[in-house]
Amino acid sequence: MKNFCFALCLALVLFFDINLASSAESGMPQLNTEFWTAQIFWLILIFSSLYLIIWKIFLPKITNNIENRKLRVINDLNETEKFKENAQKKLDEYNKIIEVTKKEAKKIVENNKKKLEQDINSKKQKFNEEIENELITVEKEIESLKKTSVSNINKIAVEISSEIIKQILGTEVNKSNVSAIVEDVTKKEAQRL
Repeated sequence: MKNFCFALCLALVLFFDINLASSAESGMPQLNTEFWTAQIFWLILIFSSLYLIIWKIFLPKITNNIENRKLRVINDLNETEKFKENAQKKLDEYNKIIEVTKKEAKKIVENNKKKLEQDINSKKQKFNEEIENELITVEKEIESLKKTSVSNINKIAVEISSEIIKQILGTEVNKSNVSAIVEDVTKKEAQRL
């Protein structure tokens, strides 16, 4: 870098010496060759000190800031990658929980459906059994009523018939004969039905 500054200064000196020699006669002091060495000295001194100030003070701060930003960006990228991995893990866990919950809910629904069907079938079977028992009981009662009612009807028919014959003929009739006739008529009627 020092060589570059020296070469730049030398180029400036040559440039001013060749091109501006004629303008020194016109009265511009910066183009007068007797002031050139002082001007070149101050030029080299100012630019060298400016170069050293930038190189030693500002450039390290700028480089440090750039490095800090670079490290911060790298750290932020690493943190975002960790957050992304954590978010992906949480999403996977969430999806697993949802799947497990769906399966459990499906099992619960199926179990409840089976239980409900079993309850319905058992209650239906109990209801059918109760109906069958009631029908059997009613049929037995009807049969017993038929038997008792036929005998009761026969007794009533015998008494009414003997009473009617007694009132029509005025004499008492043998109840066993009337009862035999009534039983014979009821058997014939029962066979016809």
